[in-house]
Amino acid sequence: MSEGSGDLAIVLHSHMPYVEGFGTYPFGEEWLFDAVVRSHLPVLEVARDLTMTVTPVLADQLEEAGTRERLETFLNDHRIGAAKRDVETAEPDYVDAARAEVARYERSAALLASHGGDPLAAFSVARERNVSLIPSSATHAVLPLLATRAGLDVQVASGIASHRRRFGESSGFWLPECAYRPGLESDLARHGIDWFCIDQSRHEPDDRALRPVRTGAGPLAFTIDWPAVAWLWDMSGYPSWSGYLDFHRLSMNGVHIFRIDGGPYDPDAASRRASEQAEEFLGAVRERLDTHRETTGERGLITFTIDCELLGHWWKEGPEWLAAVLDLADGHGVNLLTLDEAAVAHGEGARTADLKPSTWGEDKDFHTWDSPSVADLAWASRSLELRVGEAVRSLPRERAERATRELLMVQSSDWAFLDQRGQAGDYPFDRATGHAESAFEALQSDSTNSGVPIGSGLRGLAPDLVLTPFLTP
Repeated sequence: MSEGSGDLAIVLHSHMPYVEGFGTYPFGEEWLFDAVVRSHLPVLEVARDLTMTVTPVLADQLEEAGTRERLETFLNDHRIGAAKRDVETAEPDYVDAARAEVARYERSAALLASHGGDPLAAFSVARERNVSLIPSSATHAVLPLLATRAGLDVQVASGIASHRRRFGESSGFWLPECAYRPGLESDLARHGIDWFCIDQSRHEPDDRALRPVRTGAGPLAFTIDWPAVAWLWDMSGYPSWSGYLDFHRLSMNGVHIFRIDGGPYDPDAASRRASEQAEEFLGAVRERLDTHRETTGERGLITFTIDCELLGHWWKEGPEWLAAVLDLADGHGVNLLTLDEAAVAHGEGARTADLKPSTWGEDKDFHTWDSPSVADLAWASRSLELRVGEAVRSLPRERAERATRELLMVQSSDWAFLDQRGQAGDYPFDRATGHAESAFEALQSDSTNSGVPIGSGLRGLAPDLVLTPFLTP
């Protein structure tokens, strides 16, 4: 362990909504494929000594054999092919940027090939570099907004079973959207969960976050250090530097070749800036840990959590920044820990606190998922949960499983998030209502072969479904 004043636990949350088999451009599988080739593969290539979530709903999609073939086609035809056309047709000042994009995607293709075309294998291999993989609920449901304990148990138990089959046991668990309500720790403890992450930045002073909380039910709550997260996440954070690649503006071939300020992208200058910002980040982490040590006399822990897809997908230079942080941390006196290691190192010194309802969303509350603008989705999901939970005990197994899988899809946090923000047109609303209709069809039909088609994508959802909570009187 470093002799510095404290420890840094980097947590990357890897998740995508279930889009496999449900649309292409502009909303659908392209989201999944871009996340894999621009974020997951480049991040996993450099990741070590950190924690990553692999949500079951992400793994479900990547496990489907058909996904791999379509991913390869997408990468070769729509990313590498488009970037090569830009090399041939772009204005001279933009050719280097186009070549950098070709190299970027060809590197992802090589990484994918090295894992036999299986993106999930990249997660498994990363464990050899001390990357701790942790599960989440089956379809990234906002657990405090579910209607019943049985519904919560289906989500959690199915998520844990999925992770256990693919990656082995885990003592931690990712709360979707970091959504917490008092008492949830008891539900987690019933499932053998030892620790989770929580955002209490709205409810307590910033310095409190540098010590985890020991809940009364037993599980350890790692409090996210939001000031550190804000160094990246704020609108003026690291990814906003004007020389970085602009995510939104595209060439005629659909390729990213422009800087944020509109000029031709310079990959070498961007790489230098990413390294400088890694130094800035570690300097700020060390200063924050030193201040905590001087004030409290205790070794602090910065729990730094971000969406994995920020690195590489939204912020092209993010994987380079991460690699530099990992390489330079020891020289700055910053000790890197997984959350499994942090639970051992900081568990005894954990504090007690009355944890408040919270999320890591806007305003740290639940309004993204339960405000008036998405009330129809929120109430319909709860109503459907009550209907399915009551009905499945009397249904044939196939219909019970289909109805429950459709319910799990309705419960996904992604639909309300996208709908509330207006980011994807009618797609999220149509997805939620479509799955609700299919759930009712499964409940009401007298035959398992009703003539209503079941999409190939849905057949890949929750293969490790645990129905027991709904079947127990």
